[in-house]
This record gives sequence, structure tokens and C-alpha cells, in this order.
Amino acid sequence: MAENKAVYWGTGRRKTSVARVRITPGTGVYTVNGRDFDSYFGRPELKGFVDQPFKVTETLGHFDVIANIKGGGISGQLGALRHGISRALLQAGDNYRGELKRAGFLRRDPRMVERKKYGLKKARKKPQFSKR
Repeated sequence: MAENKAVYWGTGRRKTSVARVRITPGTGVYTVNGRDFDSYFGRPELKGFVDQPFKVTETLGHFDVIANIKGGGISGQLGALRHGISRALLQAGDNYRGELKRAGFLRRDPRMVERKKYGLKKARKKPQFSKR
């Protein structure tokens, strides 16, 4: 017989990355795109960045995280995952809202890559000036 577990959803975004996050009561296991967190990101020390919403709400190790992340690079994907976890925690308990908001985890980071302009090498880098 299937167990009726509570499932909380949250969508996180950062740069060009989008993370669809599902948290369920559990032991603190992370699964990202069907793989273990450490094998997906390659550096276990990055887990501390993603754990911040759980540390702020004192729920570290109380939830399992299942995430599906698309787009961007490592930095954007980690930021999107943290944002998604924070939004899912809001559904898990409304009393977490103040702590998450004070820590700034509920706000989407609006910074994006500046576009390259014509005549320039990058967004702002100009070609080398030659006097003669």
C-alpha cells in the first residue's frame, strides 16, 4: 500500500537556470536530475550553499530534495536550487517565511549577463587603441 507523504513544490530561478524542486519529509538526501548531489555538481563543498535555507529554518536533515534543473552553469544552477528550496519550504510551513525573507532567500536574484555590443570585443571591452 502506498504511503501518503507530504510533497512540497518550489520553482527557483537564477541567471538562465530554472530549478523545479520537490521536498518531502526525510533524512536530507539530495537528488539532482536523477543523480546524487555530489556526482552532479562534482564538489561536495557546494552543498553548504544550497543547505542555507534549511540552516536558517533549523530543518537541516528533515527533508529530502528532488530537483530537476535546466539551463545555465554551476553558479546559476546552485542559486536556482537554493531559491527553489526556499519557496518549497514556504509551502511546508508558513512560520518559516520571516526567517527566509530576512535572509534574502525568497527574492529572485535579478542580475543577468550583459549583452555584447557591436564594435566591442565583449559587453564593455574595447579593441586596443592604436595611435598610429
